[in-house]
Amino acid sequence: MNSSPEQPEQLKPRNWYQSVNCAIEGILWAARTQRHMRVHLLAALGVLVAAALLRVSALEFILLTLAVILVLFAELFNTAIEVVVDLVSPGYHPLAKTIKDLAAGAVLMASIGAAILGYLAISSHFFGTLGEGLALLRPPAGEVAVVSILIVTILVVLLKSLIGRGRPLHGGMPSGHSAVAFSIATAVALSGVGPVIILLTLMLAVMVSHSRLLMEIHSLQEVLVGALLGVAVTLAIYFIL
Repeated sequence: MNSSPEQPEQLKPRNWYQSVNCAIEGILWAARTQRHMRVHLLAALGVLVAAALLRVSALEFILLTLAVILVLFAELFNTAIEVVVDLVSPGYHPLAKTIKDLAAGAVLMASIGAAILGYLAISSHFFGTLGEGLALLRPPAGEVAVVSILIVTILVVLLKSLIGRGRPLHGGMPSGHSAVAFSIATAVALSGVGPVIILLTLMLAVMVSHSRLLMEIHSLQEVLVGALLGVAVTLAIYFIL
């Protein structure tokens, strides 16, 4: 009769060694049951193998390690939140969906940050030293594109949240697909490639924007505002840098 009140105490780790074991069990459970966790672990393995083959510097290895830890931590945190939500709300509830979407958004943000850290760490091994061979007034095209697309994406999210029309990936002012597509097209045009490549990239941006109209996801005004936003921000970042 007296064993039931003491049972919760037995679930708690009694010392540091048991705490570490519990943490390891949690990681193993996530890797065993969550497909995304296994994908992230395989990606981390590939990154570390690539770092060894490329013989990266200590600073580059630190950046890669931070990127790996950031993504794995976010995925574990996301898994923990999903388990708690499923425990508290086994059935469907709009707030439960919102919580899971927020946790998944944290993983997405961590993945984007990890991709940027990885690019900064190993880009020189594939594309040469950043800025090498370029004029002093001309920034590296890759950095212009990455910074521009990130700023465009953030601006689209802020504008949609302020205007309050449409859903994150469906409708609303402005069109995020058009903004990103024309930002990429502008960055390609500023990179110094030939006119044929510029024309083809511009055609792809137009096709992406046109598809949003055909599917009736965005209005013509939303698509045009998105395209202008992508072009203007990319040009501004290029000249500011």
